[in-house]
Amino acid sequence: MINPFTRQFLVGWITLLDSIPDLELVTYLPEFLGGLMKFLSDPNRDVHSSTQACLDKFLNEIKRISRVKKGIVESKKSKEARKRKRDESVDSDSVQADLQEGDEISESEDESSELDWVPGQDVQINYHAILGILTASLDSPLEEDSLLESLRWIVEFLDICPEEVLPFTPKILAHMLPAMASGVESIRQAAARVNTGLMDYVVSLSDEPELMSTASRLTLTGDPHERNASTRASLSSTREYETRTPTPSHGRPPLATPVTLEGVPRTPQADLDYAAAVNSLTLLFLNDHEATRVAALTWLIMLHRKAPRKVLAFNDGTFPALLKTLSDPSDAVVTKDLQLLSQISRNSEDAYFANFMVNLLQLFSTDRKLLETRGNLIIRQLCVSLSPERIYRTLADCIEKEEDVDFASIMVQNLNNNLITAPQLAELRKRLRNIETKVWMKALGYP
Repeated sequence: MINPFTRQFLVGWITLLDSIPDLELVTYLPEFLGGLMKFLSDPNRDVHSSTQACLDKFLNEIKRISRVKKGIVESKKSKEARKRKRDESVDSDSVQADLQEGDEISESEDESSELDWVPGQDVQINYHAILGILTASLDSPLEEDSLLESLRWIVEFLDICPEEVLPFTPKILAHMLPAMASGVESIRQAAARVNTGLMDYVVSLSDEPELMSTASRLTLTGDPHERNASTRASLSSTREYETRTPTPSHGRPPLATPVTLEGVPRTPQADLDYAAAVNSLTLLFLNDHEATRVAALTWLIMLHRKAPRKVLAFNDGTFPALLKTLSDPSDAVVTKDLQLLSQISRNSEDAYFANFMVNLLQLFSTDRKLLETRGNLIIRQLCVSLSPERIYRTLADCIEKEEDVDFASIMVQNLNNNLITAPQLAELRKRLRNIETKVWMKALGYP
């Protein structure tokens, strides 16, 4: 329905039905949430206001139910801890006999308290279906109110049930990172909050034996080339450290469905679809906004550091896209791209590293403008993350086989200039001087 009076009528009935305690209308939320999200974009302010109030009420109700279940879980854990403590304190039959009466009273109190019913404790929320609707709303970036509301709900769900959000990560990334460069401040801030919360949760997953430490995550944030103030604001959440869309199943879940218990350590039931996440992030290399491209590379750096065997390799389709990104007009994007390429090289065998150097030289050969404008930056940034000696040795072997003599001459000149002047190559210069000194001393007859 598009008539504003009809929409107002429908929202009024939904609000009324939600006020009936025994109905638990929130259980049926997937049946009409999509319609309410569309109502938010109604030009009639009364429809917009009543719809927003209705959605706020449902979200607060979901948060209240989550707190109730969390409290029940914590209460049970506390009771179990007290019981174990009592059992451990009984070290003799005589003491046990003395405490038996007190234990029986305490246990009877525990049993009676377990019989207490708390409103909301048996209400089941179909998070999976709700998230399917929310992520579908992200596909309409022109409907700013719907986009903002979806981002707000996803932030809350990352706190309530992050394991339910995880399977939707690739689609969320595809729409959230562009929203971080939105011209609307509220949308930009909401997207940044989703980005921070989602990255926090993905980092916390133990997909690899070696987890990222806080220090290693922080190394992903350095970016001396970021000058633009709006870019810095859009990327504020990603700088704190260095993501299969299920089909929604609407309807009330059966009572036998296991209830997620919040507040306890969770073992994710679904793993992150790394291939889909990488694909979503790679497509964002073509985005018009620098902030989005930098954020996508920041995610790839984090995912590769977390699970290198699952994310990128030299023989997959993402590697050519990373090489092409070296021609990006933004220094910030190129710096992040080089950081990722260096990270991949560090975790690869010598053959793959040599392949990287060969592809880099081919890129310079076909794009002379890139060599002229970014050649020195690329070489120096690689020398920061990788062994300069390894880079120069490998490039020397490749240039020796180069058939284009003019290009080989230009590359030798660029490499020599960097070797003489670049601060990143100071240590290599010292080693070369020592080698030269030893050669002369040996030629003069010294031992």
